Amino acid sequence: MSNQEHTASIKAYVTGFILSIVLTVIPLVLVLNHMMGKAALTVSILLAAVLQFVVQLFFFMHIRDGEGPRYNVMALILGIIFVVTIVAGAIWIMSFNSQVQ
Repeated sequence: MSNQEHTASIKAYVTGFILSIVLTVIPLVLVLNHMMGKAALTVSILLAAVLQFVVQLFFFMHIRDGEGPRYNVMALILGIIFVVTIVAGAIWIMSFNSQVQ
């Protein structure tokens, strides 16, 4: 690895770290300051979570790097399907539990 590649790698890690911090602080500030209604707050938190996921993939897990078969990408897509199913199911169950009271 050349010095120029090393510098580019460090720059990518720092950029990803800063983006991760920003995408963590934004929902925290929105929640603590009651800046939005319940539905808009939920959407903004989920949007920040998805963006944070994308930042993690590209800046830290190097999903765009590599050549050859894309088995890791296929496994990632299957994992995303599982996560979306679990999260959507949990939100659905929690929404019905809150209406029972």
